Amino acid sequence: MVRATVVYQYTDGKRFDMEYYTQKHLPLVREVLGGMLKGMAVERGLSGAGPNTDPLFAVLSQFAFDTFDDLQEALATRGPALMADRPNFTDITPVIQVSEVLV
Repeated sequence: MVRATVVYQYTDGKRFDMEYYTQKHLPLVREVLGGMLKGMAVERGLSGAGPNTDPLFAVLSQFAFDTFDDLQEALATRGPALMADRPNFTDITPVIQVSEVLV
């Protein structure tokens, strides 16, 4: 299994509309990716390691695929439609990492 991890770094003054993201964008992800998407998880950052510290990331999302080829096809053919929706929920530029799931 491979996973695309999309992180939105926390920056004071930046916008992330979690309601839009969970109610509109994630259903769009499911619809656009269809059966290629095997699972997803979304985390909202609460704090850093110390008390009263800002989180490193506002949001961390993970999207699972059976194979690297499936993920590459999804990003190439369907990724632009998903990225076009980004201004509707955030002004943070995401960072994406693709990983092989070992455990």
